[in-house]
Amino acid sequence: MWYGVLCGLAAGSMWGMVFVMPKWLAEFSPFELMFGRYVAYALISLVLLAPRLGGLLRRLTRADYLLLLRYALAGNVVYYLLLSCGVQMAGVSAASLIIGMLPLTISLLGRSDHGSVSLRVLAWPLALVAVGMVCINVEVFGGAAGQGAWTSVATGMLCAVGALASWTWYAVDNTRFLKRNPRFSSGDWSGLFGIASGLVALAMGLVVFGFGGAERVAAPPRDWLRFWLLITLVAAGASVIGNQLWNMACRRVPVTLSGQLLLFEILFGLLYGYLYQHRAPRPLEVLAIVLLIGGVAWSVWLHAERRPARRGIQSGIF
Repeated sequence: MWYGVLCGLAAGSMWGMVFVMPKWLAEFSPFELMFGRYVAYALISLVLLAPRLGGLLRRLTRADYLLLLRYALAGNVVYYLLLSCGVQMAGVSAASLIIGMLPLTISLLGRSDHGSVSLRVLAWPLALVAVGMVCINVEVFGGAAGQGAWTSVATGMLCAVGALASWTWYAVDNTRFLKRNPRFSSGDWSGLFGIASGLVALAMGLVVFGFGGAERVAAPPRDWLRFWLLITLVAAGASVIGNQLWNMACRRVPVTLSGQLLLFEILFGLLYGYLYQHRAPRPLEVLAIVLLIGGVAWSVWLHAERRPARRGIQSGIF
């Protein structure tokens, strides 16, 4: 289990980049960010899987293809499109408030899974998490009037809620699938997931860009070299490496614990946000970070304490 926790931490360090990328590339629309990221993810996945892609495709059933399509939409394309809208319209902290509820929503949805700890046992760790997320974002609502219209902030928050719902379903269902299907390694499933996401993004891009030609001609010049460099960095780090690490974690920890591990994404997102803004966290933010780390550590300890001894954990999944 502890190896799974470390994989979850490493995945969070990769995923934290997605919170600052919409700020790094603020001149590009959320759809352009989504399109570029997942097309790059698909191309990298194709290169990595090329030697064994034929065999993998022959192993896929019709149900697997449909599942990959649903996961590509819920876990990548729709999720990141909504998250980018939330970050650009409501800010990094406001989006963090919503996405930071993933441990709660995943624990609720996965509470009946084998190996999960009951919500009654997790009540105090989850309470620490909830208080920590509130502390991080207390200033968001107080400063909303100075940062932009309330309608923009509210719309961004609604987008983040949609992203939360989308990723909650994906995280729980993908974890269940990986536990039931050892025929796919974590790396192979991540690669297939990336190819499916890129195909969905490409299909959507053909429609959107095909009907938006006039707007593109009128758009001001933008730094496309910087766009593709950053997009490729995030695709390789957050999508390829991060998703592979997350799949490894999902195979080794209960669903309720996997929800808590997602807080590492929020913590690293905050860290990268502070570096981007060239500032240190404020006292209330420090308190929030301590509460979040405390809540996750407490949850890990409860799972380790109650988890029955298991032998023969599968090796070679990477």
